[in-house]
Amino acid sequence: LDCSPKISYCSHFYFNQAVHFIEVETQKQCFQQLVHQTTGLCWEKCMDKPGPKLDCRSEACFENCVERFIDLSQFILNRLEQTQKSKPVFSESFSG
Repeated sequence: LDCSPKISYCSHFYFNQAVHFIEVETQKQCFQQLVHQTTGLCWEKCMDKPGPKLDCRSEACFENCVERFIDLSQFILNRLEQTQKSKPVFSESFSG
């Protein structure tokens, strides 16, 4: 019984699945790092002196910073989605 082509196909399939999983997790990690960095930048830029209440300038600064962060997040998510759509699906590359 010769199973080597089937084993090779399965090994290749699981390898590609693992690579895809690692790529997705790496993208998530990069996004989380971006969130952390942006939060730090907003805090440094907008917060002069911590106090019991935000002054109007700090509040407006934080609001603007969050809005820009949302814009950036949406841009990154759209770009990642385009990247994923442009990659061939594994099952399609082996049908034939």
